[in-house]
Amino acid sequence: MTDERTTVTINLDGVDIEVDAGRPLIDAAQAAGTYIPRFCYHPRMKAVGMCRACLVEVEGPRGSAIVPACTMPVSEGMVVHSKSEVAKKAQEGVLEFLLINHPLDCPVCDKGGECPLQDQAFAYGPGESRFVEEKRHFEKPIEISDLILLDRERCVLCARCTRFSDEISGDPLIEFKDRGNYVQVITFPDEPFASYFSGNTVQICPVGALTAKAYRFKARPWDIDAVESVSFVDSVQSRISLQTSHNEIIRIYGVDNDATNHGWLSDKDRFVHDHGQSPDRITTPLIKDGDEFRQATWAEAISRVADRLAAYDAAEVAGLGGARSTNEDAYAFSKFMRTAIGSPHLDAQLADGLDPAFAVGVTPRAEIIDLESAKTILLWGPDLKEELPVLYLRVRRAATELGANLVVVHPRRTGLDDVASHTIRYKPGTGPDVLRKLAAGDGGYADVRASLNDGPVVALVGRTGLAEDPAMAEAVAAFAVGLPDARILPLVRRGNVFGALDMGVAPTLLPGRVALDDGAARTALEADWGPIPAGPGMDATAILEALASGTAKALVLNGADPARDHPRPSIASAALDAADFVVALEMFLSDSGSHADVILPVAGLGEVEGTATNLEGRVQKVSRIVAPAGTSRPVWSILNDVADAMGADLGFPTAEAVGEEIARVAPAYAGVSWEGLTWGRGRDGIVLPGADGTQPLEVTPTDPGLPVTSGHLALHAARVLYDDGVIVRHSTGISRLAAHGAAHLHPRDASLLAVVDGDEVVVHGDGDVQLPVVIDPTLAEGTVYVPFNLAGTAALGAVPTVRIDAVRGGDT
Repeated sequence: MTDERTTVTINLDGVDIEVDAGRPLIDAAQAAGTYIPRFCYHPRMKAVGMCRACLVEVEGPRGSAIVPACTMPVSEGMVVHSKSEVAKKAQEGVLEFLLINHPLDCPVCDKGGECPLQDQAFAYGPGESRFVEEKRHFEKPIEISDLILLDRERCVLCARCTRFSDEISGDPLIEFKDRGNYVQVITFPDEPFASYFSGNTVQICPVGALTAKAYRFKARPWDIDAVESVSFVDSVQSRISLQTSHNEIIRIYGVDNDATNHGWLSDKDRFVHDHGQSPDRITTPLIKDGDEFRQATWAEAISRVADRLAAYDAAEVAGLGGARSTNEDAYAFSKFMRTAIGSPHLDAQLADGLDPAFAVGVTPRAEIIDLESAKTILLWGPDLKEELPVLYLRVRRAATELGANLVVVHPRRTGLDDVASHTIRYKPGTGPDVLRKLAAGDGGYADVRASLNDGPVVALVGRTGLAEDPAMAEAVAAFAVGLPDARILPLVRRGNVFGALDMGVAPTLLPGRVALDDGAARTALEADWGPIPAGPGMDATAILEALASGTAKALVLNGADPARDHPRPSIASAALDAADFVVALEMFLSDSGSHADVILPVAGLGEVEGTATNLEGRVQKVSRIVAPAGTSRPVWSILNDVADAMGADLGFPTAEAVGEEIARVAPAYAGVSWEGLTWGRGRDGIVLPGADGTQPLEVTPTDPGLPVTSGHLALHAARVLYDDGVIVRHSTGISRLAAHGAAHLHPRDASLLAVVDGDEVVVHGDGDVQLPVVIDPTLAEGTVYVPFNLAGTAALGAVPTVRIDAVRGGDT
């Protein structure tokens, strides 16, 4: 009979404690209330025992031994002394050695006041040093990337930064160099620390050797106020700590949430902190007189919007957006459009997502934490490193540390290819044929198909590119749901798109994951809201086409920029030009906002309070810590006043009152409260439906039977992490990291066009763009890859096939 005990009893400093079997001693001691000093140890990385600061005395059959607590797993009957004279002397000696070369520059070090070396030298060190020799010196600081500075004199060689880059992010761009007293951490010659996750090394560095340029000399820890919230950079909604000084967000740190981000952030999550202080931010209402905007009072702006919207038939007014702020804001937008306006035409997506019912209702639905126990992961969707980078880290961990079998299907190389068990390349448009062959295990797909039989399976499904039919994701899900113990996680990028869909900001959904044609749920909602429009509304593309044709007259933009984000920018531009009236609720003057007749400034990051829902359906608390800039206001408050001016009553005195109404009328959100998300188990979020909630809409994916599309050159248009979106554009740290547009071609296609790297070509799509050529052998043949929404690629859009002409001597 095998021993199935999951706990063991150890004696720690004379006290018997029960701990999880096999747990690192350093963790077990901390859980019991005993802190053992450490520098190299981090609970999310492999223990290496490099710094030796965690030395403790452990009794054994041959006497006591000094061992590092981070590499020692607990076992039954273990006797540990962490405070004995032997252990204290060992810890003091290690700290004395670590301080031999460490400069005494705490007063000017950004880590001062929150430095583990400071704290542990005081608590566990000898109190004074016997070393009087000259310390080693390096040039300081040196830029190792556009975001990170390195002070090598401060480094204690704990290897946290190098291990993170190798183990966690898979970007081993920082390493140890030299030997003995000359060992230093450095990047490779002419190779900057250009990782999407470099900021994490600053947060985990225990001594201030790595610092963020954006935070350098900005504040001291005792001057900082902080609050936990969520990131709206993407739909993972990583848990973050917003840290402020003098009413400005000065940095963002990751918070360790086991369910979502493990404490890690992408650099986009981390370094968008200062866009709210941009001098280009709109902080007072603007009204267009002729071709110019002028400042206006809120009373004048709201009166203008209310009068103009009330002048149209309800069906002539449409709304776009709602996915960039809180659930409360999205709910107010949904209620405003359907009751105050009386229009069913609203969409949080801009033809760049998935079918709303599939996105929120697919069953069985996976959670991110399911990746921890998955035997097989099927990824048929976007390049996670570019679009959902923290989810990329979780999938990479599953493949490298937990032994999951990873299958990646994509038109070109992705960030996960190097850890995938199988990769499949396909030309966009041929996905249905590839899926059929994979399902049947035909020919070269036999091994891949066999590997998918090892369950449990987590299928991550979405659009590999914006030119791909969104129904392709449903076809993949229909196949995946038949795999052993399979669960589906739909992938859509925009920050709170799942929350907005849950709030009914979709032409086919009502709040609470309710289908529009659900009669009982509709009746229950009307008992609270009053009558709402019958029948489904128009989606984003239909709305833009109706505006362009004159069928629709007015448009409400709620944080949406269809001119840059819709796959057909020509349609979006024509719609905005033709619209009789456009009101934009936004922070910055976007390409679409420049067409507006009235711009109403909205509160942004750290300025609003509410909730948000991520791609797994996890609701988390969004917190406010700074006052809105200028006279900016939350969306719910603005819409409440516009409705009041139109003679309607949304009934929203506070944001919390909006949250309470959501819990009352949205079935999936029943029982979800701000208090429950702030304290206790709800701090990590609540996966919907909650304990008191129900989910009326459950979608079992079916194959829509898509045809194979043909064309000589298929367009793969996909987003990159740093694009030319308004938030990145106004974030000083990362704005210059936006890539330059290029047309990526397979070598054979480039040969047919007689072009090489650097040659200029004109790509004809929804619009025409001239771009340099990049030869990319990882592309499927017959495919041209053009990053979406960069300054030089925006006009191209995302259409299934394109034509390319080489530029020769200035002519095409």
